[in-house]
Amino acid sequence: MLDLHYKEQGQGYPILLIHGLFGSLSNLGLLAKHLTELSYRVISVDTLNHGLSPRSDSMDYQHQAKAIKALCDKLDISHCAIVGHSMGGKIAMATAQLYSDLVNAIVVADIAPVAYQHNHAAVFSGLNSFDPKDINSRSEAEQLLARHIQEAGVRQFLLKSLTKTNQGWQWLFDVKQLALCYNNIIGWKEFGQFKRPCLFIKGENSDYIVSEYQQTVGQQFPKAELKMIAGTGHWLHAEKPAIFNRLTEQFLAKHI
Repeated sequence: MLDLHYKEQGQGYPILLIHGLFGSLSNLGLLAKHLTELSYRVISVDTLNHGLSPRSDSMDYQHQAKAIKALCDKLDISHCAIVGHSMGGKIAMATAQLYSDLVNAIVVADIAPVAYQHNHAAVFSGLNSFDPKDINSRSEAEQLLARHIQEAGVRQFLLKSLTKTNQGWQWLFDVKQLALCYNNIIGWKEFGQFKRPCLFIKGENSDYIVSEYQQTVGQQFPKAELKMIAGTGHWLHAEKPAIFNRLTEQFLAKHI
């Protein structure tokens, strides 16, 4: 049930990488390669209902953190750091709050420990507008998505999870379950303070971390640091990977 799919690279101190909504473990691939070269043991994770991980009726953050803890137990990891983007950042925060003996530090990319009002209605409309088994090419899928999703970058991000199988094209994420669990995904429940080091990295042009969240972050993560990457939006790790990787590297070198 909670046996998450993962990819492991390198040797050294374990770092878990957790992607965001509609993503997969490949999303943080550039960071995984960078950290592996720095002699870390890097475990890239497919979250529940994404990639090759199990499908689940529940995606609340306690449940998702439990899945991360189960993976660490399976891999004999007693201490680790976690880097998470967006939904993956919330999973990192929940895991740190619930299993503080396991997590020594976290890096949270462009998300805050709050409930959001963000709306992915256009994305779900696009995903539900066609059966991927009926299409003949990735470009056809993009044309169909474009009827609902204006941003080319969002379409390209989604198409990274479109794969061709013997049964035809299919999404690597479970569209139905993500829609059913959407309120849990954008929501947040505080699980207590995490008093170890945290780095929050914000994209300058993103509205996922705003000044009014500063007090909430400080209450839950009293050792939080904040860095901003200029000229980036929500997908900051893909837009300016060299800067994102350097900030992550410097933080981990200092705190673990």
